[in-house]
Amino acid sequence: MAESFPAPSRRRFVQGLALAGAGAVIGRPTWTRAQGTAGSDPGVLTGDRIDLTVGRSPVDITGRRRMATAVNGSVPAPTLRLQQGDTVTINVTNRLDETTSIHWHGFRLPNDMDGVPGLTYAGIRPGETFTYRFPIVQSGTFFYHGHSGMQEQTGLYGPALLIPSVREPYEYDREYIVVLSDWTDEDPDQVAANLKRQGDYYNFHQRTLGDFLREAHEKGLPHTWEAWATWAKMRMDPTDIMDVSGSAYTFLLNGQPPARNWTAFFKAGERIRLRFINAAAMSTFDVMIPDLPLTVVAADGSDVRPVTVDEFRIGVAETYDVIVEPRADRAYAIFAQAEDRTGYARGTLAPRPGMSAPIPAMDPRPLRTMADMGMGAMGGMKMGATPPAPSGSAMAGMPGMDMPAMPGMDHSAAASSSPAQAPVVVNADGVDPRTLKGEYSVDNMATHPIDRLGEAGDGLDGNGRKVLVYTDLRALEPDPDTRPPDRELVFHLTGNMERFIWGFDGKKFSQVAPVHVKLGERIRFTLINDTMMEHPIHLHGFLFSVENGQDGALPLKHTITVKPGGKLSFIYTADTPGRWAFHCHLMYHMEDGMFRTVLVA
Repeated sequence: MAESFPAPSRRRFVQGLALAGAGAVIGRPTWTRAQGTAGSDPGVLTGDRIDLTVGRSPVDITGRRRMATAVNGSVPAPTLRLQQGDTVTINVTNRLDETTSIHWHGFRLPNDMDGVPGLTYAGIRPGETFTYRFPIVQSGTFFYHGHSGMQEQTGLYGPALLIPSVREPYEYDREYIVVLSDWTDEDPDQVAANLKRQGDYYNFHQRTLGDFLREAHEKGLPHTWEAWATWAKMRMDPTDIMDVSGSAYTFLLNGQPPARNWTAFFKAGERIRLRFINAAAMSTFDVMIPDLPLTVVAADGSDVRPVTVDEFRIGVAETYDVIVEPRADRAYAIFAQAEDRTGYARGTLAPRPGMSAPIPAMDPRPLRTMADMGMGAMGGMKMGATPPAPSGSAMAGMPGMDMPAMPGMDHSAAASSSPAQAPVVVNADGVDPRTLKGEYSVDNMATHPIDRLGEAGDGLDGNGRKVLVYTDLRALEPDPDTRPPDRELVFHLTGNMERFIWGFDGKKFSQVAPVHVKLGERIRFTLINDTMMEHPIHLHGFLFSVENGQDGALPLKHTITVKPGGKLSFIYTADTPGRWAFHCHLMYHMEDGMFRTVLVA
């Protein structure tokens, strides 16, 4: 970014509490409007020719004026409603002082229209206009966002609704878009530098000596000592849930902080379709509407057999469509708490203006377990309540804290493979993953990764509510290509938390060649998460079938969150040539190396 911002206090917990409320427009989202522009709604852009302008605009989200990367003067960007079957022309003019770009997330389109600078085109230079032209071949809820530097973090994202040419398989009376995102007053480059200097820079939930003494009293000193020693040996922290927390982020719903109470209206008995989009740079959200069941009807733009839940987790760059039926003449809270419970986004469904629903208390903060460390085969050892000695405390240097790692876990470059380890499958580059141990950029290898698609995730499993899991998703119209895969490519998701280095198979993007796939080939990608963080993995240009056990109805997605210590696979047909991006959609992970090119030719 060209502007520089003073860094706020590291312990600032912004909820926008001093801000006044804002109104809403029935049937459309209400965004944060750039200061100095008329109106409160940027409108919805339709038709087969659309003009967009990317530029800097001042916004006030936290009570402090900051510069955002806006489209047509708004953050989020305008809603696009594009008709399936049309060929659209979208002219994007760059008014920034740096190169920009727009990626059409989840769209099936020609490679040169995908919008990734340095891969599919040069980007859009200052003062230039680039014309995107492509057919709309699908329908559903999608979004578009910047793919240049940190512009997505500063506001360059917006909804894209692809309207079907045939009647949809579910009915509703009205619809709203719900865009979830995260905002920081800090310069994103400074955020990246802070994380590089200290991977847990924004984690203020680390355990203390007091926690150790309390746990020793409850569980006994030997058990507590051994557990804390294990985490200390691993140099990992079970409280490290999200890299950037509410100490730096304000969590937004349709561009509004919680206190502004974005509101959508209904009449009792109506069926309301809510199109949820996670356009955040780094934040995973757990979404519920207390006292209102959510019927999930689409995931990543593809219809699924309806499944009714109380709550769902939405990873970065995922979308879910749900239908709700509010029957009472009362307000309901749309509540999206961050996975690490350091803040929330919030809105309201109400029958009349001026109403507000009670905001539920946030759930207890989750803690990582041994399964998150890749020890899933060890049988449910719940070590999440036993983190390492607090940094700088006397316990950190105690002799007993330097004990051997537990069986089944390998954090040492010199350690030999466990004899119980599953047969090794070479990765996408033909490398035995065991050789990754001790790599500068790898601080852990999962010795027992497991299928975790049936788990809701840390902080959700066992919370007493019905929570959506990936195995619930069953496609209404699965991938028509049912051929078995021609071959499998295995990718280890790797990282080093202390150095904040991320990559596939221990390598950053700059260190590897493209992954070669033959045009028309049917490919299985298997992802093994060797890190303690979730990674929302996105493959550009294709929809893939998630192998979630729903044989004959595997759901189609474009982004899938791989749980820590988890292993999953998906299949797709490489039917469109070009150089396609394949990356973690956590922006700072992608920027720090978790990115590959898939060359289809």
